Amino acid sequence: MVDIDSAARHVVTLKDVAVASGVSISTVSRVLDDRTPRSRSATAERVRAVADELGYRRNVSASSLRRGATGTIGVLVPRLTDAVMALMFEAIERAAHRRGYFAVVATCGDDADEERRATETLLGRGVDGLVLATARLDDALPASLRERGIAHVLALRSDGVSPSSLGDDETGGYLAVRHLLDLGHRDIGVITGPWFTSSGRDRRAGAERALREAGVALRDGRILAVGYGLDHGIEAARKLLGGPDRPTAVFAANDNLAVGVSTVAQSMGLDAGPDLSIVGYNDIPLVSRLPVPLTSVRTHFDRIAEVALDMLWDADAAARIERTMPTLIPRASTAPPRL
Repeated sequence: MVDIDSAARHVVTLKDVAVASGVSISTVSRVLDDRTPRSRSATAERVRAVADELGYRRNVSASSLRRGATGTIGVLVPRLTDAVMALMFEAIERAAHRRGYFAVVATCGDDADEERRATETLLGRGVDGLVLATARLDDALPASLRERGIAHVLALRSDGVSPSSLGDDETGGYLAVRHLLDLGHRDIGVITGPWFTSSGRDRRAGAERALREAGVALRDGRILAVGYGLDHGIEAARKLLGGPDRPTAVFAANDNLAVGVSTVAQSMGLDAGPDLSIVGYNDIPLVSRLPVPLTSVRTHFDRIAEVALDMLWDADAAARIERTMPTLIPRASTAPPRL
């Protein structure tokens, strides 16, 4: 029987757990390391039971010092007011926790100078590696990190060179427009994200591929490249829907844009679905709860985060780009065009 009163008088160590369990210190260390797969052996279960009874708590700071690391991952996003970036950070935080790490976040907007400043702030805090959800195709920061030998990975976006974990945006754009074509739409508007992002370019490329396969030409003025905010969606929708000859469907390259389109359509007396089909992208939680639930392409944030952290310290991932397949979620905002 473990003497709990005796254990409570000092900080319980791995050695204490090893002695009480009748195994080696290295065995205890391996069993209690939550960065490794959880063993279900009888020995492992006994070690965990003894550790719980003694009140053992893993000293993250000490184990980090032994590894020459801090056990902290820095995450850089443009803004946390963007639901996609908030969801991405939360997914990274969960994945980091499962590996025994703590994730800290910094924001930088879309400004390259602010991105560099935020990065140096994170590095100054001693983070072991960086996850960047900010990369532009013309971004010099990843190249600087490579030159300095700083572990990093890009998430949701790619610069085509750095290790990257993102959704298969080209396939996602294809699925969105293919869905509209299958419903019978032939006059489709496309609102893409910023041209400096891989996501904006790839989603547009997928949309154009679907149209080519169907032999449908994208009419003049039917494609607009804007930002990813709600106001950008409203502005683009006014251009697409303001004339007498409007499209019967719109693919918006993120859910903010799609909500902006829906807002303008509603102000014009158009019903999302029967009067104007709308497809968004990312499937943030809000869109399934709108008065007319939004059809959207679901991005699997947790899978992207898991792959990103697997790649972070993998030397073989130096130029690897991993794409996670998205899923189209049809809802009431899409329907066949009115005859």
